[in-house]
Amino acid sequence: MQIDNLDERTADWAREHTPIFGSQRNAEEWSDDLRTASALVHYATIVATPSGDEFGDWLVNKAKGTLVDVAAVSTTVAVTRALKTSVGRERPNGTDDESFPSGHTSSSAVHTRLASRNLRSIDMPAGARRTLDIGLYALTIGTSWSRIEAGWHFPADTMFSMALGNFIASFVNDAFLGLDTGTASLTLATTPDGAIVQWRTRWR
Repeated sequence: MQIDNLDERTADWAREHTPIFGSQRNAEEWSDDLRTASALVHYATIVATPSGDEFGDWLVNKAKGTLVDVAAVSTTVAVTRALKTSVGRERPNGTDDESFPSGHTSSSAVHTRLASRNLRSIDMPAGARRTLDIGLYALTIGTSWSRIEAGWHFPADTMFSMALGNFIASFVNDAFLGLDTGTASLTLATTPDGAIVQWRTRWR
């Protein structure tokens, strides 16, 4: 995106022509709505995820899954805020220097990735799962583009934010739940001098 100022030229073009949402105001409203929809879909998958037949087991597992997901979302928000403060990139519309990264996009991305992970533990036809995943991707991509059309971000800001939200969601989910792959684990062991935290994963 940095070649020939493509990042800035794309942001200027999107802000001027608003080809998808029709106006910067509409794009800004859509970005709020799409981010909210991402969160609501995520929370719906938490409720729908199987958590055990016995009420006690169900309650413990549901609480564990919810806490892990909340931790991933909170971490994404904190990292996004820290980067905004430290990077200081001016927004395309010139209102402030918090363009990088996009909070709306990273929020949507972490929610939709966690929702996708939750869907993997729900028994359903493969075609239905694929369709739902496409819908989740569309929510995040729509959030990303609406922020660009609204003049709040450059494309590079939102692309990084999608990667950030996806990475944190996948890392935290697989480390503490590992519902779908069983390829990642995080363990804590005490030693005479303190404690050891061990992260183990298999990439494939």
